[in-house]
Amino acid sequence: MRIIMDSQEQSLFQEFVKDVKPLKQDTVTFSLHRKHNLQQQQQEKRELREKEDTLFYFSDEYEPLLDETGSRYLREGDDHYLLKRLRRGDFVPDLFLDLHGLTREQAKQELAALLLACEKEHLPCACIMTGYGSFTLKNQIPRWLVQHPKVIAFHQAPKEWGGDAALLVLVDIGEVVI
Repeated sequence: MRIIMDSQEQSLFQEFVKDVKPLKQDTVTFSLHRKHNLQQQQQEKRELREKEDTLFYFSDEYEPLLDETGSRYLREGDDHYLLKRLRRGDFVPDLFLDLHGLTREQAKQELAALLLACEKEHLPCACIMTGYGSFTLKNQIPRWLVQHPKVIAFHQAPKEWGGDAALLVLVDIGEVVI
């Protein structure tokens, strides 16, 4: 925007601003780019930590003592009634994880993320859908779940939550499950 002044207005303006001193630019500006880089670094560290946790908790060589179907488990010292309630469908899953089409490593990462999300969001029940396929994940998921200290119990899901192609998992969120 350009202001056009006649000579009289210009002289009045110069008279008015003659004692004004120019401001010195001494403020510090923060770059949004720097803030974005910091957030990106924190995200990368978090992902690396989650991957390390996954490798720590989920060993492929571990062979737990599960029942013949491998579709149920109760952590030692917990009430057997919890497993019965899980089987009956008394717990409604708060989160769902669909593992169709994932590799073993991808499934391992997603499983760790699901358990972490349950713990952070205080959601005690989750449903893991493995499907049938070649039974690779269906057989491996229970072996991984029993290794995680936050898993209280799991059982084959009732029909409304996927039947024998899914598992309901009960996660220890630090509160008493009623």
